[in-house]
Amino acid sequence: MFENLTNRLEGIFSKLKKAPSLNEEQVEAGLKEIRQALLSADVALPVVKEFIENIKPKAIGQEIIRSTSPGQMLVKIVYDELVKILGEKSEDLNLKAVPPASILLLGLQGSGKTTTAAKLAKNIEKNFRKKVLLVSLDIYRPAAQEQLKVLAENNNLNALPIVENQLPIDIAKRAINAASLSGSDIIIFDTAGRTQMDLNMMTEIKTLKDTLNPVETILVADSLTGQIAVNLASEFDKAVRLTSIILTRVDGDGRGGAALSMKQTTGKPIKFIGVGEKIDDLESFHPDRLANRILGMGDIVSLVEKASQDLDEEKIKSTEEKIKKGTFTFEDYLLQLRQMKKMGGMEGVLSLLPGVSKAKEQMQNANVDEKLLSANEAIILSMTKKERENPDIISGSRRKRISSGSGTDVQTINRLLKQFKMMSKMMKKMSKGKMPGGEIPNELLNNLK
Repeated sequence: MFENLTNRLEGIFSKLKKAPSLNEEQVEAGLKEIRQALLSADVALPVVKEFIENIKPKAIGQEIIRSTSPGQMLVKIVYDELVKILGEKSEDLNLKAVPPASILLLGLQGSGKTTTAAKLAKNIEKNFRKKVLLVSLDIYRPAAQEQLKVLAENNNLNALPIVENQLPIDIAKRAINAASLSGSDIIIFDTAGRTQMDLNMMTEIKTLKDTLNPVETILVADSLTGQIAVNLASEFDKAVRLTSIILTRVDGDGRGGAALSMKQTTGKPIKFIGVGEKIDDLESFHPDRLANRILGMGDIVSLVEKASQDLDEEKIKSTEEKIKKGTFTFEDYLLQLRQMKKMGGMEGVLSLLPGVSKAKEQMQNANVDEKLLSANEAIILSMTKKERENPDIISGSRRKRISSGSGTDVQTINRLLKQFKMMSKMMKKMSKGKMPGGEIPNELLNNLK
């Protein structure tokens, strides 16, 4: 997420932090580089100008010059301003209404609107304990209504049954009646998108909004489109008055221009960001946490929250005890692999940790393959219970059998066995507080390829 911008800023601050003191000329040069980094990240020019103008007097003031750590002080000033342009504080959905309350999702075709509707429904049911009804109003895109129906069925969500040849306004009215009868608290309406904004689209949305009086009118925008997403938000807001924004595909956005420009340009808060394809890959938007991630400081709060949702606490404690006693088995390793996959793999965990740029760089340079997690899981599942508990008994003939059962070669199995021994040793050291941070041991890294 925003790797290009983070790497640029980390490089700039790395030079400034090394200086025992900073003069006005050094700070000016640093601010010029920050400006260029933001423009390269596709941040809107007016936002960049205001950002630099707000930072400059603080950065060149006596507070920086006299500071015992001027580089760190400049980072703090930039962090505060980043939080400000991102929205200062997180904002929850407005669900305060007599049920059934309506949420209207808008956006162009291809922005991930239908998938986001299902993710949002899951999020509301999980975190707000409210019953949600999903409704597709897209009668134009082939199989659009069917897509939402399948998403609902696959994720144990409720969707309004499809009735052929109904107009969007009639579907909406039928949904309100159905929600009242079924006791649904919230109705999420997935409206039709177009390849571009047009008069018919806006007329339909205005009619729907007047009829439904939604508590939230949310634009779903693709983060990868940068300033196009920002301009789109401004156009939609002029036409139908948005209440908030959801940015999709943020996990694949190396620049961050849309996220950094959206609030300042439109005045509308980003309430959620899409960070993957899974149903739970919709995160509440926290400006302070994102600012930390942009500056390479990690996001420990989100990591802890994610871990508490995805991981089984009892199994974690059991594994910790086994590590301390030196009885860590392939059964425990399998659990670790599955937990790592739940949290987005090695990349997903590393992206939330502070000060691990070196580790990330090592993994990229070493061509560490995330698919290896799945291959290792297949290998372990092909082992017998005795083999998982005592890998030393895995002879050549056993390796051939495991190879056949897992669809891998013997060389991959040998690598896993070696990796497992190293992991066991590493975990024992970590449990005793002996492992140094910041870098991955080269020997282990070579075995992760």
